[in-house]
Parts: sequence; C-alpha cells; structure tokens
Amino acid sequence: MQTIGIKPSSSDGLQLLAGAGVVAGGAGLVLALSHAGSPLRGPLALFFLLAAPGVAFAAALRGLDPWARALTSVAGAIAIVMLVAQGMLAVHRWSVDGGVIAVAVLSASAFLLQWIIRQLRGGAAQEIRKRIGKIH
Repeated sequence: MQTIGIKPSSSDGLQLLAGAGVVAGGAGLVLALSHAGSPLRGPLALFFLLAAPGVAFAAALRGLDPWARALTSVAGAIAIVMLVAQGMLAVHRWSVDGGVIAVAVLSASAFLLQWIIRQLRGGAAQEIRKRIGKIH
C-alpha cells in the first residue's frame, strides 16, 4: 500500500494573508461608516483607505515585477486618497464618510473596469484562436 502525501501549496500563506486583509479592510469600512467607538476604528479605516486602491492598482499591474508592483500600488493608493481629500476640500464638501465612500467607489470601479477589460481581451483572444484554427 502506498501513502500519498499532500503538500500544502506555497500560495496558501498568501491566500490566508489576502483573506485577512479583506476582512480587516471590510471591518475598517464598516467601523468608519458606523462611527463606532472602537479603538480599532482609526487603524482599520486607514488600512481600508490604503488597501482598497492599492489592491485595485496591483490587480491592474499584473505584468510587473512583484516589488515594482507593490511600490506602484502603494504610491497609487496614497495618490488616490490625497486626490479625493483635495477634491473634497476644494469644493467645500469634506466629510469622513464621503471620503471613505469616494475611495471605495473609485477603487471598486477601477477594479471592475480592469476586470471587464481583461475578460473582454480573453474572450476576443479565444475567438481569434478559434477562427485561426478553422483556417488551418
């Protein structure tokens, strides 16, 4: 009888870390919008404000080296948060809730847009491969 060992993949730790990040970001969003009196409200809201646009940038920059991707994502996240704050201050509509919602909407729309583009490119590429296969 042979025993088959199952080795955990090296990406299990990364998936666990990504899941913890999603939970922490979601908790930050909920705590910031509910005005909870928790001492974790500030740090988790800040984590959400930096992680949400950072993940959207990282998803769009899949072709880069991991370190370049991380650096670009962090810089882009900081730029988005600063631009949202500056824009809200310029039109005299500053509020914490508005800033959090604006960053969430921008991050979600950027992530969705790049995902849709990626799906369309993949579908178009498959269609071209099918047509080329029919020619040969």
